[in-house]
Amino acid sequence: MANFNKVLLMGNLTRDPQLSYLPSQTAVVDFGLAINRNWTSKDGQDRTEVCFVDCRAFGRQAENINKYLKKGSPVFVEGRLALDSWTAQDGTKRSKHRVTVENTRFLGRGTGQPEEGQDEVAPQAEQQGPSGAGADDIPF
Repeated sequence: MANFNKVLLMGNLTRDPQLSYLPSQTAVVDFGLAINRNWTSKDGQDRTEVCFVDCRAFGRQAENINKYLKKGSPVFVEGRLALDSWTAQDGTKRSKHRVTVENTRFLGRGTGQPEEGQDEVAPQAEQQGPSGAGADDIPF
């Protein structure tokens, strides 16, 4: 039997990312996502349901998430479900699902300006055509 474990989520961070490092000096960041579902009920009322999901990313991606995102930032996450299990202080066994992030896409707010407290990103080079020519070199 084939197996498949893929999660695609788009939402907003519920808290500032929390960066730490493993003993191997690999960066790890934990953050929460809130994903809204809006619909209209049978009686015509607008309804909203919110799903809260814990996420964890590693390496350079973790450092970038910590640097560029903050509470409320919109983000698209691609990853896989992982089950964390532990024993609580009272001796009970606990577990929860968490998304292990494999790819992220930072979604801007459409302002074109960096968010407060962030460094500006270097401007991108001029867009290149298929042959590598600039926009002024188009032959038509």
